[in-house]
Amino acid sequence: MNTVWIVIPVLIVLMFLLGTDLNKKAFTDVANNPKGVLVGLIGQLLLLPLIAFGVAWLLDLPSVYFMGLVLVACCPGGSSSNVFSLLAKGDVALSVTLTAFSSIITLFTLPLIMSGVSWFVSQQGGVDVVLPVGKLLVQNIVLLFVPMFAGIALRYFKPQTAQQVNKVLSKCAFPALMLLAGVFFLQYTQEIFDNFKVVGLAATCLILVAMMGGSLLSRMGKFSDPVRRTIVIEVGMQNAAQAIAIASSPFIFNSGEMAIPAIIYALVMNLILLTYVWVLRRRA
Repeated sequence: MNTVWIVIPVLIVLMFLLGTDLNKKAFTDVANNPKGVLVGLIGQLLLLPLIAFGVAWLLDLPSVYFMGLVLVACCPGGSSSNVFSLLAKGDVALSVTLTAFSSIITLFTLPLIMSGVSWFVSQQGGVDVVLPVGKLLVQNIVLLFVPMFAGIALRYFKPQTAQQVNKVLSKCAFPALMLLAGVFFLQYTQEIFDNFKVVGLAATCLILVAMMGGSLLSRMGKFSDPVRRTIVIEVGMQNAAQAIAIASSPFIFNSGEMAIPAIIYALVMNLILLTYVWVLRRRA
């Protein structure tokens, strides 16, 4: 069984959840305070892929894991980041806005960056990977933009219903991601154990360096503590479900192995972010 058919419903639900979080205020906040959004997007869309590429290159990851790690970094922020921003007493409106904007922008940046990485891997003597850019763009529109737009429409036309749906789905976001990681873990147990040392190290380095980079960017921007925490979380927490969907999709890479960095990333990411939130709350 191709587990992508489990990934797809989870990803659609998560993106629909994000849409129900969005309202007019989220976008007017961008107009009133674009600096926070701009810095957050720079961290997510530029800094993070560069960090992933550097980590994969320094650790000399095998080609399929090299691409898998960069793929995670090219994905937008995940819906779970909004929950973590709330727990960390961050700027939740900024978190939701960053997740929404990055979801739209990565429709175009992800194929561009991954095409370059595919070429680099092939030039280094690794596997010859061909990225079907058109199919990737269509899949991302169907799985990301359409459900997010449906969530926005529900919030606009039926705000009370959207609020009730959001309350239910928000409780399912984290368990759904863990279920997804668990299913892949069971299917690729041997491969994960065989490569956990190096891929686990790579995923941990990616998250920690990304969070430090987000912290540095936010300090340079002289933001308030809530905004700084949100940027740290948004830069460090990517949509692992989307990375798994792209890697395992029969229309794109059709590679369960390429999804392994995203699976390990999802597990490590939540442990690190939970620790980060715990430290913040202890300080408070």
